[in-house]
Amino acid sequence: MYERCATVTPFQTHAWLHSWWLSYGVPGRLRVVLVRRVADGRLVAAAPLWLTPGRAPTVAFLGGGLTDYGDVLVDEGCPDALPALAAALADLPDLSRGAVVDLREVRPGAAAERLPAHWPGPRRRLPDSTCLELPCVPVDELVLRLPPQRAQRARAKLRKIDREGVTARPVPLDEVPDALDHLLELHRRQWAGRGVTAEHLTSRFGEHLGRAVRAMAATGHARVTRFLLGGEVVAVDLTLLSPRLSGGYLYGADPVLRSLKVDIATLLLRNGARLGEGTGRATLSLLRGDEPYKHHWRPDAVRNGRLLLARRRAAPLLWLRAAYVGGRSRAADRLRDRAWARALRHRLTAGRTPTAPTAPTDRTGRGRTTS
Repeated sequence: MYERCATVTPFQTHAWLHSWWLSYGVPGRLRVVLVRRVADGRLVAAAPLWLTPGRAPTVAFLGGGLTDYGDVLVDEGCPDALPALAAALADLPDLSRGAVVDLREVRPGAAAERLPAHWPGPRRRLPDSTCLELPCVPVDELVLRLPPQRAQRARAKLRKIDREGVTARPVPLDEVPDALDHLLELHRRQWAGRGVTAEHLTSRFGEHLGRAVRAMAATGHARVTRFLLGGEVVAVDLTLLSPRLSGGYLYGADPVLRSLKVDIATLLLRNGARLGEGTGRATLSLLRGDEPYKHHWRPDAVRNGRLLLARRRAAPLLWLRAAYVGGRSRAADRLRDRAWARALRHRLTAGRTPTAPTAPTDRTGRGRTTS
């Protein structure tokens, strides 16, 4: 099914979703909606969902805050698949009890983006996280996109990496578990005392990442890269892959690289461009987060969507949720760039780790303001 859906990202692989459910799922709340062709039973659409806990439960994508792109799977060769999936989703018993379908991080062009056109009840589309994207071309071509002075600095950073002797080595499949353990340890050391996403330090996240990435690496949907300096591993990078997209998900770097003034963002970008080169992938995604260092390469800002769907009798709950989400988003936008708000966030996060695992985070481990 995954291979027959043109819009998929790495976060729709069975390996990623199944592993996430094993670590984060709640028994009795799994909701997988399947559509099969009557003539031969062939699977033509699937929606991997769960009923979230809480006083106002929602039907949401599997993956939670650890997943940068959410989507359904639809066989593009079957035009009736998506309308049938929308009808099956509307028939979920949870919706008759007042639950709202809340589909997060829907990438522009995703199959789920077309669901509202076939939805029989009230619906709303709201903005969600911003993702920054570059064309999937060699790093030398990415440099050519930059203004002359910025391009000169980028070339200097690339020469610095080579001058220091930092080299990239792909991790063989049998070494992936050890490499991921090293990645998480370097990630912890990298952000020690500066605030790190607490979930990245938990055993359940490590177990999820280990299970998912080993299976994805075996099918070509993930690549793990070690970076060596003088024979010692100084960084480990995890890149997730789909037919059209390459995305750097998480990395860990030894503080020694900063002391040598090696630009880690440039190191990782060159590796991501190398992994995507010659594969036919169109997009090198920097995934969620609008951090300033990403803008040095002049990426395109692409805004994910958030789809709210409900039955007619639950329309007031949908409008209430939409108002709540929209209000939080506007408040976050107003506060994001204010100096006093940044100082307060720094004071609150300095020397401690936040506890909520559901807030989306970028690959550096820094939290992001989201709705």
